[in-house]
Amino acid sequence: MFRNMVTSLIKYDRIRTTDVKAKELKRLADKIITLAKQGDLSARRQALSIVREKDVVHKLFEEASERFGSITGGYTRIVKIGIRSGDAAPISIVELVGSDNSKKKEEKKKKTKSAVKKKKFSGKKPVGDKIKKEAVTAADESGTGSV
Repeated sequence: MFRNMVTSLIKYDRIRTTDVKAKELKRLADKIITLAKQGDLSARRQALSIVREKDVVHKLFEEASERFGSITGGYTRIVKIGIRSGDAAPISIVELVGSDNSKKKEEKKKKTKSAVKKKKFSGKKPVGDKIKKEAVTAADESGTGSV
């Protein structure tokens, strides 16, 4: 059962499961990622004995040194999200820490900060004020006095 879950975690970078299963999954996933960082044939065979799909193992071994190279452990994160409505089981999200999503979030933050700086120092008035002024001048010219 946990072999399929480890395969899914590596394949999709994030899965949702119960707390007890998440703790066991974290243990196995960290072991597989440690094997992937070693990168030799013996480690690949040990990983293939647990992970079900060859493509997933190949992907993991290719990306492990880039993605988890600076980290020495704790490759997964467990986030508790609440209780399942059917049987009141505690539910968690298990995700890989060195994921590409965190890089994308950092890039978005940098882009928004630079966009804010550009808006502050551009020296141009917002478009909304221009439209409002044109409407006021048009109303004055027509003589109605209402906007």
